[in-house]
Amino acid sequence: MALDVPGGRKNTAVNHSDYVVFEEMLSNAIDSYLIRRSRLATAPPFWMSVVVKISQADLFDSKFSVEISCTDNGAGFGDDEVKAFVTKDSTFKDLLQIPGIGKCKGAGRIQFFHHFERMLIDSVFERDEKIKRRQLQVDDSTRLVSEQSFVTTPADGSQITTTFTLKGRRQVALTPEQRADEASVPEIFSAKAIVDHLYTTFLQRFIILKKLIGDFKIEVESRHGNVFKTEFIDDKVLPEPVGEVARLPLVCAHSKELRTGPTLLITRYSFSQAIFPTFQHEVALCANSAVVQQITKRYLRNSIDRKRPTAGRFELLLVESDLFEEKVNQQRDGFNIPATCTESDTLKEEFSLEDVVSSLEDYVFQIITPPDFDKDGLVRSTEQRFGITRQMMEGTNIKIHYGDNEENIARRVLKKLQEEIVGDTSNLFTMKNELLKLDPRSADFRGKVSELAWKYTSSIKKMDMTNLSQLVVRRSAMIEVLGMAVDGLLNCQAPEPGKKNENERIIHNIFFPMGKDSIETAEHDIWLLNEEYQYFEYIASDKPLKSIKWTATESMFEPDIDESLEKLFAANNKNHDSKRPDIALFTKEGSAIIIEFKAPDVGLQEHIPDLAQYARLLAAKSNGRIRKFYGYLIGCTIDPNRMDTSYTQFADGRGFFKSDQLRDFATGRAYGEIYTEVLLYQHFIDRAEVRLRVYKDKLKVQLD
Repeated sequence: MALDVPGGRKNTAVNHSDYVVFEEMLSNAIDSYLIRRSRLATAPPFWMSVVVKISQADLFDSKFSVEISCTDNGAGFGDDEVKAFVTKDSTFKDLLQIPGIGKCKGAGRIQFFHHFERMLIDSVFERDEKIKRRQLQVDDSTRLVSEQSFVTTPADGSQITTTFTLKGRRQVALTPEQRADEASVPEIFSAKAIVDHLYTTFLQRFIILKKLIGDFKIEVESRHGNVFKTEFIDDKVLPEPVGEVARLPLVCAHSKELRTGPTLLITRYSFSQAIFPTFQHEVALCANSAVVQQITKRYLRNSIDRKRPTAGRFELLLVESDLFEEKVNQQRDGFNIPATCTESDTLKEEFSLEDVVSSLEDYVFQIITPPDFDKDGLVRSTEQRFGITRQMMEGTNIKIHYGDNEENIARRVLKKLQEEIVGDTSNLFTMKNELLKLDPRSADFRGKVSELAWKYTSSIKKMDMTNLSQLVVRRSAMIEVLGMAVDGLLNCQAPEPGKKNENERIIHNIFFPMGKDSIETAEHDIWLLNEEYQYFEYIASDKPLKSIKWTATESMFEPDIDESLEKLFAANNKNHDSKRPDIALFTKEGSAIIIEFKAPDVGLQEHIPDLAQYARLLAAKSNGRIRKFYGYLIGCTIDPNRMDTSYTQFADGRGFFKSDQLRDFATGRAYGEIYTEVLLYQHFIDRAEVRLRVYKDKLKVQLD
């Protein structure tokens, strides 16, 4: 039997943790000691010593070399241990059935080869009452490791110990983020960092070890240049569990019927921030008496929340289950269970990691939620930012917990609504097909129709809530942006030397993108002016009018329409001789809306005749197709003393309106009519807010 080193690296996935080799060394040392103690009840207390040497790889290079040496007083490399080492899928430890030894799949040693170029083993062991030494060297040139690769020599009088030495840290085993963070190597491999990691990761196993063997000691020393640091873990620093082990059923709520699975066992440990200031909250899934996968981020997404103590304490929750023992993967850094439930998973009655997280949720948040967490404040903030109401959260059964924020709440609610809408739509389609197969004379026909109607009504409500919440938030934001633009408060409106004032252009683009039409873009906010204009058949903004089509082959206006407009503008305003009406909206019924925006510092009374001139020209050049005109002249300043007396002032005094006919002055014949409003920006901002209030009331949301 031989271990294929390159093959092992190829067929065993890399565990990218910086501490995986320390975990493997410690795990093997504990197992080896338990084997020794099972053979010799008088074995000395367990100890293990780790030495990490960090040095700069090159005087002109910023990279570091790392050498790790680990010595323990376990049983050592006897014949059985050597056979197990060269057998990847060895069941040697499993068959021993020694308490405290986890199940072994034989893949751990491959991580040594993944992360380091060279490995040396120097083991002193006892066989047939004789002390012997076995040594092994593996480097990049080694392809196979067999029993014959070990060199055995007498070692009379030597102490029974085993030393693993790893040299030449491989860069290929690191993630891009790890390679980019080379400067942190001395900190990552410091004695304190290693001890903190091993303490947390093996806490449960240390507690079990203490019950089995009593005293033990683990020493970690780091050497970086002339700096030596030493940290310890022993049986005296272990905490006691808080209360009894909690037992929760594993539940899957994704199938048609609620399914329950193996029991989840949760052991809780609590650490004072004053004693452990660098700790953080951790929730971890365990197998083989060790932490396998941390799931803390599923509950506390923000690292700040994880590092913030609850009532001055950090909580460590270790979760065990028969499911985890069965499903732990080969690398022992995860489980062979699906991330989420699918229809096929529920049919096979498989449980997912999502089920595990959900089953633990209430218990976890009961422990880690601080007393000052303002759940109602978070709900109100979500309403204000996203229009997601409390009713929507309750209707989708979305729970709000400590660590949530407005964005992830909104995402979860909308995702759940969309999933329900898709499901409802599929059910409706199925029901309609069933309905078509029914005989109208049958007794259950009308009952089926009623069922379809109720389901359809329910689905519409969900769709309305989803769409309405997004509409309210978008429109509230646009009203606020427009108000700031009118007052010149947007960042892009800050005055700069030599920069041209473009306030009018900025306001224009809030309503509709300049130089576009409704064929090119569906995104605009004409509703700010009037709700029904949002649904006009054709909208053009600052585009040549001759490009507008009445039919697929026929133009709406005569070919010289744009030249005529340019002449008209040249006469009205020398500075805008190539300008067109800011926005024009058209319908097949022969209506046109002309909208003119003026910069906040421009007096509207000076441009009142413009609207009538545009209307006359458009009517004349459309061959009679356009007869009804609505004109809007919008700005911030009106001098009432210079207004035409035919205009009527609005009741609030902030604008004027009138309705009149367009006549041919030579014949007196009316060829169209025009309704004109001269408005202040604030006037229709207020109108838009009143219309939006209706939607807010329907959602019962406050965005002010």
